Amino acid sequence: MTYAANTARLFAEKVQAGHIPACKYVQQICKRHLDNLIESKNDDYPYYFDEDAAQKIVEFMEHMPHTKGEWAFKRMTIKLEPWQIFGLAVGFGWRNKDDGTRRFLEMYWEIPRKNGKSILAAGVGVYCLSADNEFASEVYSGATSEKQAWEVFKPAKIMLSKTPQLKKAFGIEVNAKTIVIPDQGSVFQPVIGNPGDGASPHCALIDEYHEHANDALYATMRTGMGARRQPVLFIITTAGDNIEGPCYEKRSEVIEMLSGNLPNDRLFGYIWTIDKDDDWKDPDVLKKANPNFGVSVYEKFLLNEQKDAVNNTSKQSHFKTKHMNVWVQSRDAYFNPEKWNACEEVLNHDDFIGQTCYLGIDLAAKTDLNAVVAVYPRDIEGLMHYYVFAPKFYCPRDTVEYSDNKRLAQAYANFAGKGYLELVDGAEMDYRVILRDILRINEETPVKEAGTDPHGATCLMHELDEEGITPVIVHQNFTGMSDPMKEFEAAIRGGRIHHDGNPILSWCIANVTGKFLQGSDDIVRPTKEHRDKKIDGAVALINALARAMHHEEDSGGAGVIVL
Repeated sequence: MTYAANTARLFAEKVQAGHIPACKYVQQICKRHLDNLIESKNDDYPYYFDEDAAQKIVEFMEHMPHTKGEWAFKRMTIKLEPWQIFGLAVGFGWRNKDDGTRRFLEMYWEIPRKNGKSILAAGVGVYCLSADNEFASEVYSGATSEKQAWEVFKPAKIMLSKTPQLKKAFGIEVNAKTIVIPDQGSVFQPVIGNPGDGASPHCALIDEYHEHANDALYATMRTGMGARRQPVLFIITTAGDNIEGPCYEKRSEVIEMLSGNLPNDRLFGYIWTIDKDDDWKDPDVLKKANPNFGVSVYEKFLLNEQKDAVNNTSKQSHFKTKHMNVWVQSRDAYFNPEKWNACEEVLNHDDFIGQTCYLGIDLAAKTDLNAVVAVYPRDIEGLMHYYVFAPKFYCPRDTVEYSDNKRLAQAYANFAGKGYLELVDGAEMDYRVILRDILRINEETPVKEAGTDPHGATCLMHELDEEGITPVIVHQNFTGMSDPMKEFEAAIRGGRIHHDGNPILSWCIANVTGKFLQGSDDIVRPTKEHRDKKIDGAVALINALARAMHHEEDSGGAGVIVL
């Protein structure tokens, strides 16, 4: 095993064992690598880990000189820390079995300030220009301002100015605003704002992505990569405060990938931050968010910054975003995804035939996701347990095939391909399809009541009533949603929810944030942080719980199986 491959594996194992402080996102990417190493031994797994490729990028980086500070003054070359070796080795080492090209198209590194992001990105740019076996390579350092674009490009120029052997070996010329290899037509240059069409990047470096107001630069670079065999879009950033911007959306995509809710085999995500329950004022969590603690970011400096933030409210947001990688305007998930996942079990439909159920229906979008969730309550030793399996999800086919939102469309296509999402022909939802499935459910497990979101459900409610199924409006406000939402949370924490692990439902539940009534920390309703973070399945489940709870209270539990 090569030095890089071994270091990456040992780092991942130590993170998993708790010997290296790391947040859950770092733990998840480490587990993913270790799991993939095992999976790659199977013939049908599409990727393999190329130890030589991992070693090549690490060796290249460690031949690069430092560009600023005392190490540059001493003319020292870069000595990568284990966390850096892991990120580079894993990002560049995994390959496609069919053709040997690089697995990861996108690499997202969210690292606090002073942890060496820019110099790493500069080294990656030089590597992709010269040593990545790409003829006529185009490398771009993109940012929202000229100053920021040069934060990566300038170190790359300095690196090359200090390594004449490298320039000679590859025929590199360093100019004022470009780095070129004339014999190959290769170029490395900074780009500010939207570069327009025409570029064909082999490597696009996007610095401080949190500052980007839109995804114009990202989209141009991504779409321009179509003619490259193994391009890479390398994003480096700290946290920010614009949760409506493209960076936070990309971060959410990474988190969904790491959790397994929306798999993406072409995305590598590396987020160093603190966990939800960590106290940012605690000096012990500084190491958790800052992987280069005591190396490039000094302990005394961080402790002083932390102390200033504790004593000065106006400095807290800056400290949290830049040194703890906490998005200060983001809202935490209301439900604990880990505890929800722990409630998964094998459920047999035949065990519930003849039992009364409650439906939750969310028809909030005629052109997007619609959900029907059945809940089967059972009284077990005086506690109400809820069984949830085989939820139904629907989406118009045109939303998947013609949507401008490619990421969401791809996610829907993946769900549909695995049988979790039904694509209904046309541009709008045909509610007759939903009625068909509800009637099928009712045949084997009688529907006591169907809790519905009143928006867009009037016609379906009339049809349900005509079929002998009682529809009941569940108002999507604090009055209608707070009690069942809190009961749902309590049932998850207490292990009283039993579900079959449906990935769309799990994704929706992980996306729920809580909006609290002003002046109250107890009255809450479900909401979402971003329009792409769908919660329809969770809302449908809460609607069903609302009716199950109401029925239990009003009728003494009639129709509820007691075990």
